[in-house]
Amino acid sequence: MPLDARLWGKHAGLGKDARGAERAHPLICHLLDTAAVAELVWDELLTAHQRSMLVEALQVSSGRARVLAAFWAGLHDIGKISVPFQLHPSGPKCADKKLRAVELGGESGYGFGADASKDGQSHEAAAHWWLAGVFRESGYPASSRRPQSRLSHAVAQLLGGHGGRFHPVVYDKDLRCPLARHPGMGAGSWEEQRRIHFAEVRRVVGAASVPQGRLTPEAAVVLTGLVTLSDWLASIEEEIVLRLPDEGWAGTPEDLDAYWQIARTAARTLVQRADLLGTGFARPPEPPRGVGETGLGESMARQVPDLVAHHGPGLVVVTAPPSAHRTEAILRAAAVLGHAANARGLFYALPTGSAADSHMAHVHAFAGQALTGPWRSLLLHSSSRLKPAEAAEQWARANATGGVSAEPGEEWAPAANSWLNSHHRALLAALGTGTVDELLQAVLPVKFNVMRLFALSGKVVVVDEAHARGAWGQKLMLRFLEWAAALRIPVVLAATAADKSVDAMLAAYRRGAGGGQEPVTQPRRSPGWSFVDARSGDGHLPQQPARTTPARTLGIRVVDGSPYGGIQAALAPMVSAGNRRAVVYRATPTEAIRTFHQLTQDQPSLAVTLVHEQMRNKDRWQRLAACRNAFAPDGGVAAPSVLVTTPMLQHVRGLHFDLVISGPAPLADLVARAAQSMSDRPRLVVLRADSVSTGDASLIRRTDLLLGSGRTIVLPEELPLLLDEVYADDLVDRLREAGAGELQQLDNQRTVRERRAGGTAGWLAVPGPRELDGDLGLLSRDHPGLEPGLLSAVLGEDMVHVVCLYPWVNKQRQTVYLLEDGVLEQKLEQHGSNRKPNPGQLVPYLIPVPRRLVEGVEGDANAAWRGMAALQNVLRLNLTRDDGEWVHTSLTHRFCMSELGLKIDRLT
Repeated sequence: MPLDARLWGKHAGLGKDARGAERAHPLICHLLDTAAVAELVWDELLTAHQRSMLVEALQVSSGRARVLAAFWAGLHDIGKISVPFQLHPSGPKCADKKLRAVELGGESGYGFGADASKDGQSHEAAAHWWLAGVFRESGYPASSRRPQSRLSHAVAQLLGGHGGRFHPVVYDKDLRCPLARHPGMGAGSWEEQRRIHFAEVRRVVGAASVPQGRLTPEAAVVLTGLVTLSDWLASIEEEIVLRLPDEGWAGTPEDLDAYWQIARTAARTLVQRADLLGTGFARPPEPPRGVGETGLGESMARQVPDLVAHHGPGLVVVTAPPSAHRTEAILRAAAVLGHAANARGLFYALPTGSAADSHMAHVHAFAGQALTGPWRSLLLHSSSRLKPAEAAEQWARANATGGVSAEPGEEWAPAANSWLNSHHRALLAALGTGTVDELLQAVLPVKFNVMRLFALSGKVVVVDEAHARGAWGQKLMLRFLEWAAALRIPVVLAATAADKSVDAMLAAYRRGAGGGQEPVTQPRRSPGWSFVDARSGDGHLPQQPARTTPARTLGIRVVDGSPYGGIQAALAPMVSAGNRRAVVYRATPTEAIRTFHQLTQDQPSLAVTLVHEQMRNKDRWQRLAACRNAFAPDGGVAAPSVLVTTPMLQHVRGLHFDLVISGPAPLADLVARAAQSMSDRPRLVVLRADSVSTGDASLIRRTDLLLGSGRTIVLPEELPLLLDEVYADDLVDRLREAGAGELQQLDNQRTVRERRAGGTAGWLAVPGPRELDGDLGLLSRDHPGLEPGLLSAVLGEDMVHVVCLYPWVNKQRQTVYLLEDGVLEQKLEQHGSNRKPNPGQLVPYLIPVPRRLVEGVEGDANAAWRGMAALQNVLRLNLTRDDGEWVHTSLTHRFCMSELGLKIDRLT
């Protein structure tokens, strides 16, 4: 029986032929396309270490491993030779709207029963089921008792997971007669064609050998990434159109050999189009000598290269208060690790989106020095997730006044239609600046989590403020570090001070690297740093920085009374001086807006600036860029200046204030905010009576007790001791009975929350590499009782994005909606017969809002809007004019939009 070229693999977006029939790409061609791309991905995109992981696992030469990888990638869609897929109602149709594949059902060999067309098995799962048996027949190592432990099942399960989720293990009883469970796979010609396609891909690619190794967890990650990435690239519709075979193409062996050459030629174009080629790390310059050579930066610059030269890349942990010097030190370490590992890029992770926004310029400047070849930079957090490239482009425009060019064509800001401009692909970009959530999703059972691990396995990962995620994030970070070590991902962690959570992160990386069980602790002195090599998991304690940096004394004053009265009193000396700068932290955007109005009215001599999270993306970016100029360490101001903000700003670097005013917060947060006071004697005023938006009530109370009416802290030496004191058990014992009872109750609540959060995160996280036991399905397992909002809760407060639209009556007297008040050029773009909006256009206008603030609000989205996956978490509000304000009123809320951002009031 010859190969049947009528079996189709792709058809969406391929247009119609001269007779009006929808074009389809033969399945065998798509399989060969993917195999050809896999060859190039192996050659050009995998790092040497990624290739070595596969070579060592399969126990074959590098050349044979390359061929096997291409062969397996070419088999990923063989499950499409099945009744439900070929005869799916959305398949390619003739000019008369009948399915082109209907003729197959009329042929005796392709006959099937009624139960076959109702079989709900996906084509990915069908590939897993069928290939497990065929690989066993072909001589791949197999086991009837524990199939997941052997190569025949492991590769089949891996290929069945190319759609983003792995499927459960298929045991021997099902492999003997898969049709009994899944009649949709089809017998007769269906089975024959699967075998013919298998044999032809194997022949054309040249994969005659049979490997005898086992698929380690880290090799499985790399192979999954290679197969999935190759499939994504081979599926670009506009490129498929260019290589569609002519009508009547038969798929003979000669046809396939000729098409293989076409596919190989096209593969380079596809990979080049992805903007992924050619990025690397330059050789780091020799460390500077001379002034301050025993400080943190010089200590690391002198010793990290030697440690890496002797032991290979690994984990560098830095504990020091946040500062520009710490950032420079960790980036310099990242450059050394990246060059040693031949890494292809860097991902810089921060606690919040606002912190990522503020760091992007710094990371970009670093990349200009450290990276070689072409590279692409993306902004990756919840507000950029719709279209990461467009978010980066709009961020560049907002920051253009700060010296970052926003001209089209800049190599670091890709065009909006870039292939990388997708949530699942964005981590593949050579340079990413985003939130730690992007890392943690790699160890949660979400779709394409393994692709995240693969994307990061070729990079250096920097985690700034690694401890700032609470119990959920801490547990997930430990699991990520286990996988990072197994994959030998170079990691740099930075934390404010050393504590047990930092020790746990060191232990997790050691565990993933196969290190010993003896405890390794981070130096408790500050600043301090340590190193763990990924090759052996051994910990190394380098010579610590000498304490030659002049100590800075942080003066903290706690004031009672009304918050606004406290703010005015604290600012009074600065107003008199006439040239100082201050930042005022308010608990919520609404309070920040109110304080901005009050200060503007009551203190006309003050230059007051406002920035908070409930501004449109572009407005927030512009204001942050302006703040980096106005409040730069060397910036000068002609009048006293005040920045009013919310806790979103506490992880933002590069801002300088003479005075920091804040409401109650845990000590670590207060210190992070106080770090922005860069004078010789930094000052922090805490408003005891101010409201608290978020934060642990127990830690806030403990901090308040510790500070009393105020105290001084010598930085950085006393900070670790003070943080330990906040958690000390004997703090309760020092209180009177009533106060002790209240604190004990708060402590008990915190303990319950942390244990519940840690337990749930541990239950939800994927197994570590040493616990996987060969079953890739554990990386995608569905948990009984897993609620849709739980993943969001694990990653932090569940967010939605609001977009506010302004009505406009056009010449036809129709109401249209604008993204900018009165700006016709910013009309909401809609396309297609069902009038779907353009998600990319919305990116600059999105306003991130906690879901709890808009619970029960329906918004004004139509069915087309709600039907788009990208817009499921975007709340559309059509505004109306009311008493001079733009508002939207629902049954439960009143939204008011202005140039100061969005205010949300719940109606009683």
